Amino acid sequence: MAVDNVSLEIDSGVCALLGPNGAGKSTLLKMLTGLLPFDSGEARICGLDVATQSLEVRRIIGVMPEDLGLFDSLTVQEHLDLSGPIYGIEKKEASDRAAALLRILRLDYARDIFIDQCSHGMKKKTALAMALLHNPRVLFLDEPFEGIDPVSARTIHDLLAAVARRGTVVFFTSHILSIVDRLATETMMIRSGRIVWNSKAQADARPLEEIYFELAETPPSEDLPWLGSSQS
Repeated sequence: MAVDNVSLEIDSGVCALLGPNGAGKSTLLKMLTGLLPFDSGEARICGLDVATQSLEVRRIIGVMPEDLGLFDSLTVQEHLDLSGPIYGIEKKEASDRAAALLRILRLDYARDIFIDQCSHGMKKKTALAMALLHNPRVLFLDEPFEGIDPVSARTIHDLLAAVARRGTVVFFTSHILSIVDRLATETMMIRSGRIVWNSKAQADARPLEEIYFELAETPPSEDLPWLGSSQS
């Protein structure tokens, strides 16, 4: 189902968008970042209209899309080398920023590895480094913590928390409730294209998992008595 009737406003901090597969999370991010047009309504980022000021919007946002947007025939370093000029960053400054990002994300050893030879986690961290290189005012991340090792997950968690403290707005989707619980300053849940819960507007002292199972997605419950039974 396409996203329908979503209404949200994020002023600061780290906002997590939760919901089941097919709820509209990735589609919403694509709309907000200008990758998909929307039929009705409007979206504004830092006062800029996404539909009519798409170029200006893209200059101030960082995006890690669902498909990561990487090129198999380029190395990790080459991806960052290409990103700097796009945003008008002076060559030395871009090089220094790239080196720092590769170091903190533990990709410095992999700078000369081609993307098609990288693991999923390495690809994800490369896409994140590209999204951060130009110091965006708003950061959009689709599932940044899925498919990566615990150390990388902690590194990305701390990095996002740090940039948010300095004023960057972070908006990300995730299925990992434990990380959302620690990182997000605001949490929204979407179901069938509609926001069904917002932590700022609807205070609830219950564990996030309990709220999610009630409002976003109920886990199936069925006993399979043949599983675990003794073999004859």
